[in-house]
Amino acid sequence: MRWSGLAGIGVAGAALLPGLATSAAAAEPATGTALTGTGPTGSAPDGAPSGALPGSFDPIRPPAVPLAVRSPYLSTWTTADNTTGTWSSFWTGRTTAMTGIARIDGVPFLFLGAPDINGTVLRGMAQRSLTVTATRSQYVFVGGGVELTVTFLSPVEPGDLRRQSMPLSYVTAEVRSTDGATHDVGLYVDISGEWASGDSGTQIRWNQEQVNGSGTSLTSLSYTPDTPAVLSENGDMASWGTVVWSATSRPGLTWQIGADTVVRPAVVANGKLANTSDSDQPRAIGDNWPVFAFHFDLGQVGRTAQTAVVSVGHVREPAVSYLGTPLPPLWRSYWNDWESMVAFFHGDVEGAQNRTAALDRKIQQEATVAGGPQYAALCALALRQAFGGTELVSRNGEPWAFLKEISSDGNVSTIDVTYPAMPAFVYTDPAYLGLLLAPMLEYAEHGGWPKTFAEHDLGSSYPNANGHNDGNEEDMPVEESANMLIMSAAYLSRTDAATARSFATGHYAILKQWADYLTANALDPGNQNQTDDFTGWIAHSANLALKGIIAIGAMSQIATAAGNTGDATTYLATAKNYISQWVTKAQDTGGAHLKLAYDQPGTWSLKYNGYPDALLGLGLVPQAVAQEEADWYLTQVNQYGVPLDLRHSYTKGDWEMWTAAWLKGHPVSDYLVGALYDFVNTSPSRVPFTDWYDTVTDRQNGFQARPVVGGMFALLSLHR
Repeated sequence: MRWSGLAGIGVAGAALLPGLATSAAAAEPATGTALTGTGPTGSAPDGAPSGALPGSFDPIRPPAVPLAVRSPYLSTWTTADNTTGTWSSFWTGRTTAMTGIARIDGVPFLFLGAPDINGTVLRGMAQRSLTVTATRSQYVFVGGGVELTVTFLSPVEPGDLRRQSMPLSYVTAEVRSTDGATHDVGLYVDISGEWASGDSGTQIRWNQEQVNGSGTSLTSLSYTPDTPAVLSENGDMASWGTVVWSATSRPGLTWQIGADTVVRPAVVANGKLANTSDSDQPRAIGDNWPVFAFHFDLGQVGRTAQTAVVSVGHVREPAVSYLGTPLPPLWRSYWNDWESMVAFFHGDVEGAQNRTAALDRKIQQEATVAGGPQYAALCALALRQAFGGTELVSRNGEPWAFLKEISSDGNVSTIDVTYPAMPAFVYTDPAYLGLLLAPMLEYAEHGGWPKTFAEHDLGSSYPNANGHNDGNEEDMPVEESANMLIMSAAYLSRTDAATARSFATGHYAILKQWADYLTANALDPGNQNQTDDFTGWIAHSANLALKGIIAIGAMSQIATAAGNTGDATTYLATAKNYISQWVTKAQDTGGAHLKLAYDQPGTWSLKYNGYPDALLGLGLVPQAVAQEEADWYLTQVNQYGVPLDLRHSYTKGDWEMWTAAWLKGHPVSDYLVGALYDFVNTSPSRVPFTDWYDTVTDRQNGFQARPVVGGMFALLSLHR
């Protein structure tokens, strides 16, 4: 698609185009420090890594930094620029404390958390840099003549269900001397009982054990609610399951479980732990605050880096329930117990570092080509969050994936939350999208869903997919039916012919049922709810109609995959007929843009549903219409983006990236990328990547940590 340049930009609009500015920072892709788990080399004043400035962020300053983000219940972040003086927290903001202390030549330095040790705040190591890639957050600290690199790696393993199923995350630390001398170094890390429940009054019990397997030896400290409430939540945290905190054995490793006021002062004073477990259990999380601690005595450290590896996980059995039947986590299909899985995870650390480093480089390089270095930064921040809102289970021996609607309704596998997240899965692992679709299709086909259009979700409250067999749910008839058809066609377009044919024929009846519903209802939708439900119900919605029409076109591709050429011809003809009518109905009387709704002249909205037209290669939306809309959006810009529509100054970042992908090649695409980057990079709302924010105030409007940020990958999904 070719564009005519900056047509339609007013003076005010042209002054507010951060995405179109040229700067040294935007000229070259950010490379960051090494991605393989090896600390940076070279030297600089005060031991800072070469090229790093004090307190630098590469390639973005996250509003919240992902630390351990692997599932809806393993989701811990730092909501500040620096890790010292701030407790890490669950995505809700509840403290999930992690403490890190480096003891250098007998002097303690804090690098993680905010502990009060005998009324004293420890001296902090200087944080020199934070580098964020798609799978890791890497901090570099200096102090006492050494450099400490701490890497939080939450692997994303496309195409590898065994590894992707592990609800575990690595924390690695590397220390080297920066002043030419050798230094006696010990590293201490702990986590608190707060990781086990959303209620500090919950009684927990704990255990220490030696774990051997996969060629590795570990010490594991684990704890669990004493009276677990299976398949229940408290404050969005699981009320059942086991927190697993493990360290790879090496000479000088010691451990301890006990009160924070006992364990932390002991390591500061003695440089080691007692290898003991407090016998006062079970007890409440907030009763003398039990912590689970490791200390690595690294000995004399010179220029050669010394390494310590720990992992944290949250394991649950069952993982979810589906229509009353508990389903085990998929990892249980590969290992008999969590101990064996954790041993494998530690034995695989080097391989995981190499694989994820390759994925990081691929995303960084291809995203830079697709949308520039600022776009690559958004993708880097989004990937762990997108996958971390999902988890793999086994259903009758077959893998399924479920998604939690984090921070909004808490629903199970919400279709219109999976839909905006779709680009991340289309780009990285189309088969994973198929696994997410599987339970949604199964429920409509065999689970008792009573309506002719697609369901909104599989259950009102994660992790219980209880369905809505009474039909009582948040109906979005055109929205969800169209979403399912578009996602199914996207999946088919990225898989092999045999798999596509099997999927299309196996699910043809229900997909055709939804396509026929859309044929009858999509051209001019009645008063219906839709995915942006916070804006209210709407009749005659031009954007919803566009989605429905594209979905009818998607059904033509599904019919082709199934070998039903007659249906394919009919649905494509219907989509083409409807789109020509849609252009007329949606056109504003002023001729400069499309309306929000057919019956509301003088209105407008982001037509982000043009993106699946490009994704599927349907070519339904006329180029002249896309040009007109792109030009119009450039007259409506605010400092931090384009509003969702004229009624409010807020927008949705996922939809902005969908719009940028649809209008790729027009200046508005670069503007949208740059404006969203500026919001994320500067917003004072320190929460895990929000998708709903105000384009004027630079603040979160609502929502956080949702998997919908997979929408950042919209431009990349077109890069094949």
